Amino acid sequence: MAVNEVRALFERRGHIVQEVDGGNDHGEDLHITFVQNGERTADSIAVQVKGGVSTRTRKGHRVRVGDHGGNWSDGSLPVLCVVHDPERGGLFWANATRQLRRADALRKTLKSVVVSRESVLNDDTFEAFVQIVRNSLVWERRGVGRWADMADVMFTPNDIVKHFENEYGEPMIFWQQPGDPLAVLLHHDFDWEPVRIQEEMLRFDPIPMIGTVILNSAEAHWLMGCFKSTEWWRRPVE
Repeated sequence: MAVNEVRALFERRGHIVQEVDGGNDHGEDLHITFVQNGERTADSIAVQVKGGVSTRTRKGHRVRVGDHGGNWSDGSLPVLCVVHDPERGGLFWANATRQLRRADALRKTLKSVVVSRESVLNDDTFEAFVQIVRNSLVWERRGVGRWADMADVMFTPNDIVKHFENEYGEPMIFWQQPGDPLAVLLHHDFDWEPVRIQEEMLRFDPIPMIGTVILNSAEAHWLMGCFKSTEWWRRPVE
């Protein structure tokens, strides 16, 4: 019943739904490809569907990760959890991939995906849901979706996002929003917590730093390049 409810909603809105054989064993029940203006897009997701009262909590629902954590976090498709609970209003959703990556950034093991009662999935909320999910897929293809998830931030289509890895394979993200006089640094050493920065905070001597964040020489020069190449994007938006 739960799978049929999810399938009906997406197919009613014109999207392509494929059921996965043995989905309960592999943690994926449906593969969904989004359609826009009658044309199939490059955006696809996997969905784990749960029904009944066994997932209920006081504030919503919880879907056990079990042994699916690796596939849900690092698989080729982002995985959403959708819970069907008609007594509470129907369908509710959560981004399992995002929650697992955030837990990894905090050096925690996620045992259950939290599905909030506020995250309702129905005809009224469907377009906003699709926009959120498809926007995250854009950044996933650009190679920075993982870092957005780990930092628990949402990049928008107009943002400038630059990715850098130092010689030890440690990643950093420079994030500039239009019209904002400050940029944001997402740094692996700070559990991906956003740090507001500006060019005037960058120092090379005696130790490369930006604010209180210690850098190596390559990271400092990369940040300088980011600031110089995005100066126009910090100008006030008319």
